[in-house]
Amino acid sequence: MATSSFVPPSEAEAVEALLREQLSGLPARSPFYAQLFAEHGVTPTAFTSLDDLRKLPFTTKQMLRDSQAQSPPLGRHAGADMADVIRLHASTGTTGTPSWVGVTRRDADSWTEMVARAFSTMGATREDVVLHGAGLTLFVGGLPIRDALEHIGCTVVPIGTGASEKALLALQTLGVTALHSTPSYARYLAEYLRERGYDPKQFGVRKILVGGEPGGGEPAFREHVEREWGAPVTEGLGNADMAPVIFAEAPGDDGMRFTGGRHVVVELIDPESGEPIDVEPGASGELVYTAVDRECCPLVRFRTRDRVRVTGRAADGAPLIRCVGRTDDMLIVLGVNVFPSAVRDIVQTLHPRTTGAVQVVLPKPGPKVEPPLRVEAEWGEQPGDHEELRRSLESLLRSRLSVRTDVTLVPPGTIARSEMKTKLTRVVGENGKG
Repeated sequence: MATSSFVPPSEAEAVEALLREQLSGLPARSPFYAQLFAEHGVTPTAFTSLDDLRKLPFTTKQMLRDSQAQSPPLGRHAGADMADVIRLHASTGTTGTPSWVGVTRRDADSWTEMVARAFSTMGATREDVVLHGAGLTLFVGGLPIRDALEHIGCTVVPIGTGASEKALLALQTLGVTALHSTPSYARYLAEYLRERGYDPKQFGVRKILVGGEPGGGEPAFREHVEREWGAPVTEGLGNADMAPVIFAEAPGDDGMRFTGGRHVVVELIDPESGEPIDVEPGASGELVYTAVDRECCPLVRFRTRDRVRVTGRAADGAPLIRCVGRTDDMLIVLGVNVFPSAVRDIVQTLHPRTTGAVQVVLPKPGPKVEPPLRVEAEWGEQPGDHEELRRSLESLLRSRLSVRTDVTLVPPGTIARSEMKTKLTRVVGENGKG
């Protein structure tokens, strides 16, 4: 039977029992949810099965920001005292004010279990020496990933970000077999190496494990990274407020499968109406997360703003997804939804005529944009005729995205690179200055 939840049928009964227990005690330990449930006229007893999740109200990111502003530092939604919190992270989205995410000992153990399962799915093994090139400060893709890789038994080299010279040293001396980073850094490090006379393939890296932003699933972007490193890319998807990795891609699969076990319930909804969508191949919608056993951030029906499409099913029947972008980043051009990550992937298809680096230039913050959509793209090592390249890009973008664009070509290196998440839009004002 079709369902909007990613919970495997064999796990449904156990997850329902755990979630009933979680919800029954939630109003007593979270003033936020006591008030939210009361405002919507529901009680935890309304939940008896996964189909009843739709009876419960959504939680949004703005609600969490307001909650922490009203009751700092953890907010009215927190279900644990600061004395029980062993570590704090912060959400690191490209828009909005970051919010604190508290982790208790039990939360940390659950995260480690989930993330280790995800990275095992992505291909990490105890024989791997992993160059861990993600932020080791407040980013949930940093320390929790290290914990999980060590749990698997990997040898972890915690380079972090901003230390590419040390990454080069590690590649030269430590027999690194896998790189974990954002997609942006996987490409950035390849460029860094080439600028210093090295071919990334010479270091023998066999696995590229990425996450933290769209890109790992974009065909042209992925092909470029795989070609640079001579290694396959697999990606994971998570959320700072819920868990670092909740979906992961097995080598050879065309998408990511749910790897959250009994810790998270994931729904697929229509982003406009909020109604559930059946998780069937070809479907697309927004991911919504509910914590099954979270102590500090026991979120209920949290709207992630991550837009995904169901690409198919794995051999065991598990649905597979790709993230196509975030609703917060989406632009609307004469009624057509455009994700900047899709613009990047299309421009990347013309490499080496382009470098693949792009920015969408906006006269004012989106989502609505009057055509033509302004795009800056770097020409590459073999650009050919610049005017012909510019026209080709505009034609390709129009045919793929159904929007009219105005492409400006700029020299290689003009568009800023990032070792973390790459910003694909820039607001310059009506006069073109920003």
